[in-house]
Amino acid sequence: MATLLIVEDDRKTNEAVCEYLREAGHDIIPAYDGAEGLQVFDRDTIDLVVLDIMLPKVSGLSVLHEIRQKSSVPILMLTAVSDEYTQVTSFDEQADDYITKPFSMVLLGRRVTALLRRCGKGAISDIMTFGDVTVNFPGYTAKDSSGRIDVTPKEIDLLKLLVEHKGLVLTRSQILDDLWGDSCPIFDRTVDTYIKNLRKKLRLDCIVTVKGIGYKYEV
Repeated sequence: MATLLIVEDDRKTNEAVCEYLREAGHDIIPAYDGAEGLQVFDRDTIDLVVLDIMLPKVSGLSVLHEIRQKSSVPILMLTAVSDEYTQVTSFDEQADDYITKPFSMVLLGRRVTALLRRCGKGAISDIMTFGDVTVNFPGYTAKDSSGRIDVTPKEIDLLKLLVEHKGLVLTRSQILDDLWGDSCPIFDRTVDTYIKNLRKKLRLDCIVTVKGIGYKYEV
């Protein structure tokens, strides 16, 4: 999907972030200090940077400043530094997002996906094929060799949401917030019903249940 640079000096954190985002289908390049991060950025084509602030050799804010002199690539600051001044400084230096430690991998994955979508890297095809079923997302239609399949717009929206977050687990609450918001009282089991309908109507085995958490789309 995209090439991500993870600049984080704590090796366990770096490895965990890399593993999680790699499972989402991204190409991952780790770096363990600011100088190495800048070298990798200049050497490779990077679509998004996850950047710690407290780094050896060159600080994260300095790395951010250097990158912004030559690129508008999305940069997500990932740090234990949570004071207002540091956050404001990060945004003044044109960081795109800011997550403080300890953090949720699910939230990190969602933020990465949102940033990539904003810059056009996370967009999915308007028309996708799942086995013998073809789904037209903008047209809110689905068909197979027998003709049109009866699906609702909300079912198409749910499938699109899962595909956009390929490999990432979405909780029921996250799905509810994305598709229904606070406009009406929808319950967790509503998501289960929509997933069941999608699997049955479109014969999808690519929507995986992650017990006790939610659902994900994987190929």
